[in-house]
Amino acid sequence: MEQQNLEAIMGLIMYGGNAKSDAMEAIQAAKEGDFETADQKIKDAEASLVEAHHAQTNMLTQEAQGNHMEVTLLTVHSQDHLMTAIAFTDLAKELIDIYKKMANK
Repeated sequence: MEQQNLEAIMGLIMYGGNAKSDAMEAIQAAKEGDFETADQKIKDAEASLVEAHHAQTNMLTQEAQGNHMEVTLLTVHSQDHLMTAIAFTDLAKELIDIYKKMANK
């Protein structure tokens, strides 16, 4: 596996993991009524997702240019990690909205 592809794969795993972790911390903060921290953690999660998308775009660009990469378990894992982080962050936003509505009643 080429070094550039390995770096992109590890970027997906790292940034996806960071996003998921920040989203979980955002939910916990909202649960405690700390909506400022919750909102900041969601922003942090979204920033990590942007970085993960950059890594993914690099991989897709290489593929589109004819530089086909070997699909390994690590590659599949990195894509799964990213998609889970995206779904988790979206769900976290919804939960935070619910906690905010509950706090305002």
